[in-house]
Amino acid sequence: ALVDPATKIKFDDNLGSLPLFGVGVRKKGPIKVYSVGMYSDAEAKSSISSVSKSNKAGALSALRDSLKSTNQTTFLLKMNFKVGAEKMAAAIADSVSPRASNNAAVETLKKLILDGVASKGAATPGTILQFDCSDEGVKVSVDGSEIGTAPGLRQAFCDVFLDDKGVSPAFRNSCVDNCCS
Repeated sequence: ALVDPATKIKFDDNLGSLPLFGVGVRKKGPIKVYSVGMYSDAEAKSSISSVSKSNKAGALSALRDSLKSTNQTTFLLKMNFKVGAEKMAAAIADSVSPRASNNAAVETLKKLILDGVASKGAATPGTILQFDCSDEGVKVSVDGSEIGTAPGLRQAFCDVFLDDKGVSPAFRNSCVDNCCS
């Protein structure tokens, strides 16, 4: 298991058959909003195991490439701070939007998050948002209940966490440290 050092939130080594790649905190100013953990195919993990940790940019580029050929990459967001449903949905959609070409799919994603979180009032500490990214799109679940799937968006969603402007530098560093040699 890996523990996010910033929030002390723990992530299991595996989610079903998918191994954990890394964990990190999403901050908004001084507030630690959530910890994120990413799970994906063991093949993708082994494909980057020979990449040197010292070449962080190369390692992250290899990781993004390896995830394109996986069946599924899952991001688990474990809340550390209370965020209203509308704000949570808008924040994630606003991160995905500049990385996506299909605005309707982004709106669908936003509505799925809003519906899932609104059913419990807010994303309170301990709430788990799960995003399963596959060729079909991004499947949204809240606390284990599947809400629905936004079509496409797989790459855009992955890039929110893994590209150069990713929302959690600590997460990117953790992936490199945990997966590369």
